[in-house]
Amino acid sequence: MFVALSNNDPNPLYEQIKKQIIEQIMSGELPPGYMLPSIRALARELEISVITVKKAYEDLEASGYIVTNQGKGSFVAQAGAEFVRESRLKEIQKSFEKGIALCRELGYDDDGIRKVFGDILEEYGQP
Repeated sequence: MFVALSNNDPNPLYEQIKKQIIEQIMSGELPPGYMLPSIRALARELEISVITVKKAYEDLEASGYIVTNQGKGSFVAQAGAEFVRESRLKEIQKSFEKGIALCRELGYDDDGIRKVFGDILEEYGQP
């Protein structure tokens, strides 16, 4: 696991840690069951407060990305990546629902909404 912190990043250090760990879980770089460094070890390595790393780990655990076993350590949750994908899909669906509701308020019918989404897809192109 690799974490690089930046003082130029406007996000707090614990958020930077969380984001990077989530990215590594989502990419499969940190597979389910992977043991994360201890809070103290990561704090020492990054030369930051133990409290900062503890906050990141607590948030990751509350979000379902990791599990902590007292005396054994913190591990990537077995359903971590799948849980994240499902959570993100729900966020995407909510965003689409808001977009559709706004289109409806503006008087768009189904075909008009499809055109709006089609135009957006064309703008972003294929990955």
